[in-house]
Amino acid sequence: MEYVDIQSISALHDFFRYEKPQHPLVTVIDLARVDRSHRIPGASYRLNLYSIACKKIEGSFKYGRTDYDFSEGSLMFTAPHQVLTPGIENKVEGWAIYIHPDFLHASSRGQKLTAYSFFGYDTHECLHISDTEKKVLEDCLQNIKREIAMNLDTHSHNLILTNLELLLSYCARFYDRQFLTRVKASNDLVEQFDRLLNDYFAQEAPIESGIPDVKYFAARLNLSANYLSDLLSKYTGKSTQEHIHLKLIDKAKSLLWSTQSPISSIAYDLGFEHPSHFTKLFKSKTGYSPREYRSMN
Repeated sequence: MEYVDIQSISALHDFFRYEKPQHPLVTVIDLARVDRSHRIPGASYRLNLYSIACKKIEGSFKYGRTDYDFSEGSLMFTAPHQVLTPGIENKVEGWAIYIHPDFLHASSRGQKLTAYSFFGYDTHECLHISDTEKKVLEDCLQNIKREIAMNLDTHSHNLILTNLELLLSYCARFYDRQFLTRVKASNDLVEQFDRLLNDYFAQEAPIESGIPDVKYFAARLNLSANYLSDLLSKYTGKSTQEHIHLKLIDKAKSLLWSTQSPISSIAYDLGFEHPSHFTKLFKSKTGYSPREYRSMN
């Protein structure tokens, strides 16, 4: 597969056949004005930029090996170096903000914005917004565009960042709304995750493959690790990692009660490479070492 790397805002404008950028680290693009005629068929693109894009596409867009339909309009977030593969796009409308990491890393306020988990979501986990929500975001967008268009001064970075903070705060709110309004789909995913977790520890999988990580379950549910953890946190109050640890502890308690196996053997059976790691986790979750816990029963 051929990759095209785009490292800067100016390189992005060149690639889009867009006018010269007004700011070296932040830009707002009218997606209807992007020239797509020179794209390399089948090529994938890696941008060293954060992006927030509100797209309406007649056609398809590929993320990984899957095509997604954006005909209804959706909000999509990407972090630097994610691989994107455009499909057959007959008509694209909407807007996108592209931000170079240097702009965000220049301050602690900016660095906090990179921690929004939806920058790590997959394309099919995009945010679907109402017309009212879209208007709220576009108000923030217009403020950013105005600041970018002005001559840079000592206030520019702060004012652009303030409006980015506001825009992303609204996005976080709207994602919370989306989690809550898609109750049945979300509950189904929570139940599927619970079954996968129970099945994993009911077999000898931990002995053979070790302790499963968040990506293991996310891949089997066709979700990103970030989206799965956020969904579980919203509906259960616990992240994916916490669920894995709680299941580990439940299984450990059962083995400590029902067998006389050495604690080191139980640790290996649960997928730990080092018994000391098992002891540390068990004590952090129960307040007792495995040996102390066994002696209580």
